[in-house]
Amino acid sequence: MGEAPPIYDDRHREAGGTRVTSGVRGAKSALRTVALLELLAARGDRPARLDELAEELDVPRSSMYQLLRTLVDCGWVRTDTTGSLYGIGIRTLLTGTSYLDSDPRVRAVRPYLDEASDALGETIHLARLDGPHFVYLATRESHEYLRTISRVGRRVPAHAGALGKALLAERSDSELPLAEGPLAALTENTHTDRDALLTDLRGVRERGYSIDREETVTGIAGFGFALRYDAPAVDAISCSVPVARLTGERQERVVAVMRDVQTRIEALLSPRSGAPDWR
Repeated sequence: MGEAPPIYDDRHREAGGTRVTSGVRGAKSALRTVALLELLAARGDRPARLDELAEELDVPRSSMYQLLRTLVDCGWVRTDTTGSLYGIGIRTLLTGTSYLDSDPRVRAVRPYLDEASDALGETIHLARLDGPHFVYLATRESHEYLRTISRVGRRVPAHAGALGKALLAERSDSELPLAEGPLAALTENTHTDRDALLTDLRGVRERGYSIDREETVTGIAGFGFALRYDAPAVDAISCSVPVARLTGERQERVVAVMRDVQTRIEALLSPRSGAPDWR
């Protein structure tokens, strides 16, 4: 998830899912740096060797070594005591935290996540579309259990789960930002067939919210609601519920609370409200 293909010529390319399409000739060193950081981030707890990175990004070994040493010195990449393994550095965390702290929409939505969490006692999320993925921006965990790893900052394929499907449904079938090739499966219930996904998205548009039927995590259902202060929406909220306690009555309650929260967030952040258009 989140692989970064080679991006080093003057045609438009993709770096970690971000398409470079400006008419300006890209700076090769800047593109290499972005691609390297996104590749290391996508590897998570799997550090990489110099040769792996050079091969994956199609960069000469000597150039990759110089880039890595520069980023290590600056704190954007870290290395082990042998100097042979590389991973993402602490400076990336500081930048990511700053993004969340400085985003006025995230700040505005957080109290509503707290409200929905208090009302339902379930896990509530805010996420943003990022190409063919969505990224968790904020999470309020269920009162019933405690996670030890935060989801914030994690990327998930948009076709898998309530948040992504709520945002995909805001776009026409011809405008869906899906990655090329087969759709990745996170569970045995994830849509891997595009026609099946398109059928599901038509249902999302009709009912006004998405349903995740154990498509992201086995045993967890989700309900996603696009926040339409942008057109098309780029942010969404969701509620995750263990299927073991998801009765029909419980589902109706979740949908009612989340729809109310969705409506009030949209009213707060709509263009008419005078809120900044922060993209």
